[in-house]
Amino acid sequence: MNLSPHFSLAELTVTDHRSLDNTPNAGEIENLRRLAAFLELVKDRLGGRPIMVNSAFRSKAVNDAVGSKDTSQHRLGCAADIRVPGFTPDSVVLAVMASGLAYDQVIREFDRWTHISIPSFPNLQPRQIALVIDKSGTRPFS
Repeated sequence: MNLSPHFSLAELTVTDHRSLDNTPNAGEIENLRRLAAFLELVKDRLGGRPIMVNSAFRSKAVNDAVGSKDTSQHRLGCAADIRVPGFTPDSVVLAVMASGLAYDQVIREFDRWTHISIPSFPNLQPRQIALVIDKSGTRPFS
């Protein structure tokens, strides 16, 4: 099922933990539709480059298996970890910050991928938080 022109439900629910159920419910699918629409805007701001999704929606079982917190926006279908060929994670963060898009969080994670999220509920204002997470900890992106 396509959620947007370039993003499918299968792509936004893929997991390496294939033995674990990673099926979103109806509300989570609606969040994934919002996320896919947002990723289309990011794709446009990055010159139409492909966006490769490492991880988006995570069921509780998958989220636990990867060692993430229950409060992760991945649990709601509101976050994706992405890579963009030709862009470093830093350049993706900078482009999103400069884009004027209504992102909730954009995070350079371990200098290997970029976490990007939308508000957890459609009526919430985006927090527009930019961070770095690496072996030194979590800190503001600068």
